[in-house]
Amino acid sequence: MTTENLPADGTPDPPVTFINVFEISADELDAFVEKWEERARLMREKPGFVDSRMHRARSSDSRFQLVNVSHWESQEAWEAATADPDFASRTRAARERTARPVTPNPAVYDVVVELTAP
Repeated sequence: MTTENLPADGTPDPPVTFINVFEISADELDAFVEKWEERARLMREKPGFVDSRMHRARSSDSRFQLVNVSHWESQEAWEAATADPDFASRTRAARERTARPVTPNPAVYDVVVELTAP
């Protein structure tokens, strides 16, 4: 990492986890996931992208039918990637093309506890 990527205190910007949970009608899931995958491919090419997974609830009664978990090398990399105008317009269009509203709940998180198998 070069010094221009370091915060003022000289420590590297830590990796971040982006989580977005979606409230969406069960009958709109397949079409939404297909378009999400197209948008995710745009992000995959961005500097700092690590990985991304979309999870689908097994029960149609779940409040959040889809949960996206993505990892980025830094908050700065995630912010730069999501500022892309093409990504922003595709994201808006995906929410507007559904018969019923899709409610995303995005946020960036830091790991505070991590457990692994013994």
